[in-house]
Amino acid sequence: MHSTLKERDKNVNWHPYTQMKGASDIIPIIRGEGTYLYDDLGNRYIDAVSSWWVTLHGHAHPYIAARVSKQLNTLEQVIFAGFTHEPAIQLAENLLKLLPNNQQKVFYTDNGSTAVEVALKMCIQYHANKGQKKSKILAFRNAYHGDTFGAMSVSARGVWTEPFGHLLFDVIFIDVPTNKNIEFLCQEIDKHATEVACFIYEPLVQGAAGMLMHKPEHLSTLMNYCRSKGILMIQDEIFVGFGRTGKLFAADYLSESPDIMCFSKGLTGGTMPLGITTCSNTIYEAFYSDEKQRALFHGHSFTASPLACTAALASMELLLNKETLARITNITRKHSIFLTKIKNEPKIKHVRQTGTIMAIELKQREETSYFSNINEIVYPYFLQRGILIRPLGNIIYLVPPYCISDADLDYIYEVITDALSL
Repeated sequence: MHSTLKERDKNVNWHPYTQMKGASDIIPIIRGEGTYLYDDLGNRYIDAVSSWWVTLHGHAHPYIAARVSKQLNTLEQVIFAGFTHEPAIQLAENLLKLLPNNQQKVFYTDNGSTAVEVALKMCIQYHANKGQKKSKILAFRNAYHGDTFGAMSVSARGVWTEPFGHLLFDVIFIDVPTNKNIEFLCQEIDKHATEVACFIYEPLVQGAAGMLMHKPEHLSTLMNYCRSKGILMIQDEIFVGFGRTGKLFAADYLSESPDIMCFSKGLTGGTMPLGITTCSNTIYEAFYSDEKQRALFHGHSFTASPLACTAALASMELLLNKETLARITNITRKHSIFLTKIKNEPKIKHVRQTGTIMAIELKQREETSYFSNINEIVYPYFLQRGILIRPLGNIIYLVPPYCISDADLDYIYEVITDALSL
């Protein structure tokens, strides 16, 4: 008798962010198409979270697949130290045209965490190359920048980082800016300005923290103050980039420009891993030297993978298509209408939205209520109705692929409304 996919998986695989003992049954997915995922029993699920926020244009997009297939038969991999290739050059050229004017150089990595690691190393070594002793990092409370040690250090501390706490470097955490606290935040920065190498932040939306949102004008003010104090800025657009906020990048909402930017997730349309760290010429020139020891010593075996760069080029072409931009606008509009309709429901504490990112914060209830243990109750509730949603604590959120239909969005809204009435 043949073992099922579920049984075979349980025998060999360890899944992320999962306590494997007592975990819910894993669902084997055998096919994806557009907004939908299909399991081994023939069930269909609307991927309302873009499979961890990466799938911009839907699953198995034929245009991206065709481009990658062609590249696979041309050049699948080449060392990026001492060599280059057309997809890496073209992708860098195309991306830089869309970013703030001061972004001039691209450094390739292989995921979001490593893009952040590179950014942090750039900032620390920038000061070292200039003979300055600046090594403190400034970051937002509730931050999430990845799971490698540097990225973990600049992320919120909690039970998930506790075993590694003694190995994480010192970080100065501040609140996100508001109209009320901006003056106080500037005073806090003043206390440490001479030793702070850089400020890293998620612009507009702190995703893993529960889709917490702050206003661009307040962030711009804080960025301007950091600039005046000589503090380098790392803008982590790994989640919010490529249209998620309603504009191509969160940078398009800001009056100030960062020194460094990080990208991943939607970069390849969810096709395969790729990370990018961009920087200004000011940063780059601090490493450009006759002294070899001033070089940035960082790299990955799959740096600038020709296949991943090709997928990113294809995804970016789709993103800039008028039809895709119209869909982003439409999702933004429909989210807004729905949130206005339900925001006063008694079980809702708060609703919030930035572009295609929509979040509903539920009131915490007694242990016997439907909305206690949100993940354990709401997650299967939606799965049973053919919708993939993974709540963040008491936050139900939507980050749908841009190809989602009005009918599917309306169905998701309907199921959310039904859940609130239980």
